[in-house]
Amino acid sequence: MTAIYAFLTTFRGVGQALDRWVDRLWAWDEEMMDAVSSAWILQKLDAVFLSATYLGYGYLWAAIALALIAFGTKADQAAVLIGLGVVIVSVFLSQTMKSITGRPRPQFHRRGFHHQFLCSSSFPSNHTTAAFAMGYVVLRLFPWWPNIVVIYTMAALIGLSRVYLREHFPLDVLGGAALGTWVSHGLLPLFARLVQ
Repeated sequence: MTAIYAFLTTFRGVGQALDRWVDRLWAWDEEMMDAVSSAWILQKLDAVFLSATYLGYGYLWAAIALALIAFGTKADQAAVLIGLGVVIVSVFLSQTMKSITGRPRPQFHRRGFHHQFLCSSSFPSNHTTAAFAMGYVVLRLFPWWPNIVVIYTMAALIGLSRVYLREHFPLDVLGGAALGTWVSHGLLPLFARLVQ
């Protein structure tokens, strides 16, 4: 009986320590979002971040896909199918995680013509998930360094824009970047075999 009591006491202590750690992590996450969204140097780039967020809705990926379909080779067209498959699975998994975690979004502050988000769950960021999934596809299928610099710069801007516009916390963006990269890394070989 004493051993069970000691185990339960230890278990409760570990649970309380974990709760305190998570509370500190959430507080840090909110502080970082506030710092990013109020940084005067970033406010000078307000139009850039608004544009990055809108490009992250899929317009950028659609424009690249259309250009590759219209002007690319058969390999480029196969890459479009691979990228489409990777993004669909990445966003599906991201949306599933949002439903499971249910982390509320930050308090919204409207900027210009930018409207409030469609989904009330925050973790992870779908925009960032898709951006980093596509970044990894480009890294593997079009490994010319200017392509990689441009696509990862866009992915980083899209992710930063989500925090700057107070649509997501920094951990949502980091989680989305990790998820998109992981899914893309795992699925790219499979989809590459399917389209050959």
